[in-house]
Amino acid sequence: MELPVLNKAGEETGKKIQLNDQIFGIEPNDHAIYLDAKQFMANNRQGTHNSKERNEITGSRKKIKRQKGTGTARAGDNKNPIFRGGGRVFGPKPRDYSFKLNRKVKKLARRSALSYKVKDNAITVVENFELEQPKTKDFSEIRKSLGISDKKSLFILEKPSKNIYLSSRNIPDVKVLPVNEINTYEIMNAHAIVFVEGSLDTLEKHLSA
Repeated sequence: MELPVLNKAGEETGKKIQLNDQIFGIEPNDHAIYLDAKQFMANNRQGTHNSKERNEITGSRKKIKRQKGTGTARAGDNKNPIFRGGGRVFGPKPRDYSFKLNRKVKKLARRSALSYKVKDNAITVVENFELEQPKTKDFSEIRKSLGISDKKSLFILEKPSKNIYLSSRNIPDVKVLPVNEINTYEIMNAHAIVFVEGSLDTLEKHLSA
């Protein structure tokens, strides 16, 4: 597929770029997308949740009533899980949610996600640009010129840019990533993806089969 290269004012530069069909034109694999997005979210979980079980509750160990003859269920101490303020049965404990995913599956997932975005006409290519200073207004003007000011957007740069990152971080629904940090979750979560021209060569090296 061929796309025009725009400048940051949203005007065509006369250049066109050919997207690699092995990355942007494959038959998407939904299960690979699911696995990679699941791993991304699992790896971001802190897993620090914790509940107190019966042996961790502060309280008396004294038996609160006699075993028989009360007409109610037998009970030991007031840390019994059936009582208010008692311990919790099988509650959450700190754990690591991360899991392994093969590199080939991750590459397939990202190629599949990008292929979906091409089908949705959600990809734009912009010539390389830089901001002289961090200024949110300047970055907002670029989004407006590209016609994506009302869309959840992902900007993919060839390399990290402090000024572009600082200019974008206060704008809701905007994510700026260097090309070597893109992931399936962020691709699928965006409604518009903007590639800086130089990032496509690096992307091809990372995702080539």
